[in-house]
Amino acid sequence: MTNEKSIALLILLLTALANAGEPRPPSQVIAEAPAAHWRRAAPENTLYLELENGRVIIELAEQLAPGHVANIKALTHERFYDGLSVYRVIEGFVAQGGDMDGNKPVGEGKRTIPAEFSRKNIPAKQFTPLPGPDGYAPQTGFVHGFPAARDPKTGDTWLVHCNGAFAMAREQSIDSGGTEFYAVIGPAQRYLDRNTTVFGRVLEGMEILQQLERGNQAGGVLENPDNNRIVRMRVAADLPDKEREEFEVLKTDSSSFRELIAARSNRPEDWFVARPDYVDVCSVGIPTRRAN
Repeated sequence: MTNEKSIALLILLLTALANAGEPRPPSQVIAEAPAAHWRRAAPENTLYLELENGRVIIELAEQLAPGHVANIKALTHERFYDGLSVYRVIEGFVAQGGDMDGNKPVGEGKRTIPAEFSRKNIPAKQFTPLPGPDGYAPQTGFVHGFPAARDPKTGDTWLVHCNGAFAMAREQSIDSGGTEFYAVIGPAQRYLDRNTTVFGRVLEGMEILQQLERGNQAGGVLENPDNNRIVRMRVAADLPDKEREEFEVLKTDSSSFRELIAARSNRPEDWFVARPDYVDVCSVGIPTRRAN
């Protein structure tokens, strides 16, 4: 076991020991997390994807992919996505939307931007690591409220393709993405990590994405993409207060979240017979709740 993984395991154990009495189950850890361990999702980095069957709310990861966040906000401000569609939907995989034919003009936003597969400017102390091995990265964990991975040797940090990950599709060229977003609607698709730019995650509305019509043509493209029409996309900060929905996210660098990792790993509830003493980055879950 590497030194960093040993330290991560020690932190989790110390967090669990610091709580008086028996280890608490995940539901109790979340319910009893103090107010200081929650953060408000920033309206300026929250997208509302309005589909005909409801609203999908997405938090953008500005620290990990600033170029992509800035570009999709610029496109959103100019109403680029209004009237387009989620034109590619594959069961258990992704729902992809945008300008399928590439014909809609862009203004301040860019049609293609440089890829941001990983970042080197994220300090290690901001990364909450998971103990144990991972098949896709030297280390996994959480940063700024998003599931992530890290290479301690190079200093690279990147967001990973868990369920609900919000990312930018691309063609063969690495820098060919810029307008066509997708959300993971099935199990984790970790083999896509560092092959596309993940720059957010769905806070609410996965059931809306799951209700979309599936594609029946090659690559999951819909025969009639208008069946999954995008009514509009907006940045939450641009809407009046009465039209916003406020969310709180459990801070992934808090002691409550570290205890949650330990609880997910060891499952202290009496119901469990087998306790694996392991949890992967996509199985912890980042608690999110509507703000009071």
